[in-house]
Amino acid sequence: MATATRPIPALAPPPEPRRPRLLLVGTTLATAGSAALFVGLLSIYTSLRAEALATAGHWIPDGVTIPLTPPNMAAVTLLMSVVTVQWAVYAIGNDDRPNAYVALGLTGFLGLAYVNVAVFLFEQMGLSVNDGEVGLLVFTIAGAHIAMAAAAIVFASVMAFRALGGEYSGRDREGMAAAAIYWDTMVGVYMAIWYVIYITK
Repeated sequence: MATATRPIPALAPPPEPRRPRLLLVGTTLATAGSAALFVGLLSIYTSLRAEALATAGHWIPDGVTIPLTPPNMAAVTLLMSVVTVQWAVYAIGNDDRPNAYVALGLTGFLGLAYVNVAVFLFEQMGLSVNDGEVGLLVFTIAGAHIAMAAAAIVFASVMAFRALGGEYSGRDREGMAAAAIYWDTMVGVYMAIWYVIYITK
């Protein structure tokens, strides 16, 4: 009597290994490097300012005024954007896509508003790159921060498009969290610039 042989069922493939959080780690390292750059620039600025005040008695060139309203408005705008970018991370973590899109849109809008205020401030100061160390350092620091803000806006926009494509959800919000880390650091850097350059002068 022949015995029927049953086919051996195929083994299920093993689950994919958990992907290391490369984007989050890479963003954290890049963010730390960006922050270190501004720490160095602000250290040079404060050192040269202290030296000039000790020898010449003044730092800001004659005819140059640094108004407080534009940098204060820029600070308030960026502080509001911290709330909206964290709102986006929270919303995508709860699979609340409509609120995540609104939060990302507001974050981008506030970032562009900051860039607008920063450019307006350049016109109001009456400072030139040719105004010695003051002009060179102020334009270097403020210009580098505008570049950092532009990078943060692009980063958040890319994450928004990826969220629109359904890549991020409550189970994986790594990209949104990475964008928020970079954004929050950009705001923290501006607050240091705001105090060192625009408040203490």
